[in-house]
Amino acid sequence: MSDKKLLEVKNLHVDVEDKQILHGVNLEIGKGETHVLMGPNGTGKSTLGYALMGNPRYTVREGEIWFDGKNITEEAVNERAKAGIFLSFQNPLEVPGVTLSSFIRNALEQKTGKRIRLWEFKKELKKAMEVLDMDESYAERDLNVGFSGGEKKKAEILQLLMLKPSLAILDETDSGLDVDAVRTVSAGIEEYQKNCKGSLLIITHSTKILESLTVDYTHVMVEGKIIETGDASLVDKINESGFAEYEAK
Repeated sequence: MSDKKLLEVKNLHVDVEDKQILHGVNLEIGKGETHVLMGPNGTGKSTLGYALMGNPRYTVREGEIWFDGKNITEEAVNERAKAGIFLSFQNPLEVPGVTLSSFIRNALEQKTGKRIRLWEFKKELKKAMEVLDMDESYAERDLNVGFSGGEKKKAEILQLLMLKPSLAILDETDSGLDVDAVRTVSAGIEEYQKNCKGSLLIITHSTKILESLTVDYTHVMVEGKIIETGDASLVDKINESGFAEYEAK
């Protein structure tokens, strides 16, 4: 854990299509910390992820988002990505005509502002694909086109390992995956946690993906507010008793 704040969310109120979803969210994530966000369906967890990334469909009505000491509340998505924020999606988009390899290489060059030598890039890509047990042929396939659900999620974790963001927001990364795929994706996240030393905000219903990870803080969101924060033991408590006691508050 770290006492240096990477992300500060202050009294965040967010609307989606004129409907208020978040009602004053406060959250702090330190450098190198892993946070888990849990809660019932439809409570605003994904909305928080999109708002942090700057998706224009999500309108900040009140509050601020600070990242690495800078107010980014009004920053565009690409500027937040360059600053080191990464968001995985529940349902990754297909991008015909753009290979997975070229997509990642371009994203790296956009982030660093430098050209990347092809042979160095391919060496790093191969190493990351081995962690995820991905066939090298996937690198030259169009991004997510014809990929299974598990392959799409692996492709996103591959991007995570290559881009090495300061903050990775993983939104239901384990959704719809079988046991083997969850284990592989979890290994990729563990690799990021250990070797990239970045911070994680893991939005999830299932806790299978957390079993091999070190969790510093767990947050419970209900009706657009974080109503309880605890350590990793809070995950076990939720596994045993669900969200009923929080929904009743």
